[in-house]
Amino acid sequence: MLRTLSGAVAAGLVVMAILVAGAQYLGNQRAFPGPGTVSVVAHIAAAVAAILAQHFADHRRRGSSALASTVVFVIAGVLLWTQWWS
Repeated sequence: MLRTLSGAVAAGLVVMAILVAGAQYLGNQRAFPGPGTVSVVAHIAAAVAAILAQHFADHRRRGSSALASTVVFVIAGVLLWTQWWS
């Protein structure tokens, strides 16, 4: 169950990265300030890191799988804290 939930969180991070990159693109096209390069890079880096951690979690068992799933939650929390709530 932990791997399933962390997989959904990892997928959500990918969706967020796509949306933030799209908002930046549209902002540039319409001469409107978007989220900014730092935010786009942070979202893409978090999505890639979460997907890698989820892949590790899906291909391991027991403790290492749980740890990798926890890493996905930590990545999501850090991204939300630094880019959305600060």
